[in-house]
Amino acid sequence: MKEVVIVGAARTAIGTMGGTIKDLHPSELGAIAIKEALQRAGVAAESVEEVIVGSVGQVAENAFIARMCAIEAGIPTHSTALTVNRLCGSGLQAINSAVQAIQTNQADIIVAAGTENMDLLPYYVRKGRYGYKMGHDILEDGLLTALTDPFGKYAMGVTAEKVAERFNVSREEQDAFALKSQEKAKQAIENGYFDDEIVPVEVKGRRGEVTIFNKDEHPRDTSLEKLAKLKPAFVENGTVTPGNASGINQGAGAVVIMSKEKADELGLKPLAYIREQAVAGVDPEIMGFAPSPAVKKVLDKAGLTLNDIDLIELNEAFAAQSVAVIKDLEIDEEKVNPNGGAIALGHPIGASGTILTVKSIYDMKRRGLKRAIITMCIGGGQGIATIIENAE
Repeated sequence: MKEVVIVGAARTAIGTMGGTIKDLHPSELGAIAIKEALQRAGVAAESVEEVIVGSVGQVAENAFIARMCAIEAGIPTHSTALTVNRLCGSGLQAINSAVQAIQTNQADIIVAAGTENMDLLPYYVRKGRYGYKMGHDILEDGLLTALTDPFGKYAMGVTAEKVAERFNVSREEQDAFALKSQEKAKQAIENGYFDDEIVPVEVKGRRGEVTIFNKDEHPRDTSLEKLAKLKPAFVENGTVTPGNASGINQGAGAVVIMSKEKADELGLKPLAYIREQAVAGVDPEIMGFAPSPAVKKVLDKAGLTLNDIDLIELNEAFAAQSVAVIKDLEIDEEKVNPNGGAIALGHPIGASGTILTVKSIYDMKRRGLKRAIITMCIGGGQGIATIIENAE
């Protein structure tokens, strides 16, 4: 089977709710990441055969999001585009789908991306199309609906509470994990660890002024004392709070993918090999635990163990599920999210998988690591995991 490689990778910085890039369309964010990834790879836009974009908020014009990202990035109209939605795993699914397409000879050069602006998810009225006879109705928040379990009819935070209860994860453990995420992210930003992977975004203000957005803006200064004072957000007397959960965010990431054979033909130096992928299912009410079976499955498929893995980017949807997964897999915590995770940096849902892949590539390169796993939970009861290997 063909070896598949990543030859270019870039991401935007991650914005916070109501922050610097709240008004930027996800297609614009995606196009910026795609253009930068292609430029870094030394691959002409004209040679791209397919663009695969992961995104969750596919409402209104965003139904065309992959095609919009591609054309706005300067990729010619004779190439094709595909939007994929595996909820929080969408950005990683875009990469995995690109691998499958290359290994089955559907294309030679593919850009896989993820993009999201959760601030721009609209409000809507379900019965608005055909009108009302009498009475009031509810203006529904499309963002909250996307973050609600369709089976239990409760917020995703409730699933985190169920994970905490089932796997005995205390409030203290969650807050300690959240604080560590913030501290690691702060240190990474101060040390410039993300500088090489981030493409600056120009944001125009109302008066024409331009702001350069190139730093993740979601991290917060906090302490265990401050975190302990926060009230439960989802369940009375619960343990999940705004301080130990991920945020509402915006951002994008992109990678340029091709076969190793094609890279050699073009004289391109790979950044990473994409070695294996897996998806696993669990009961939707404990969806946050799903990275555990997904990681076990991908390791089994690859013939590896966690001892063979140097870096694990575990998406921190909630501290409760992150701690539960780490405990179940018996992971060396030093390998997990060494530069902070989604609690600190943010979780722009459909973009997160691609962003975490970009982070992993640059972190492996900076520290001389060999292998990484990118994994995340998915609303509805799924987990996704992908193994990449440093090509340097």
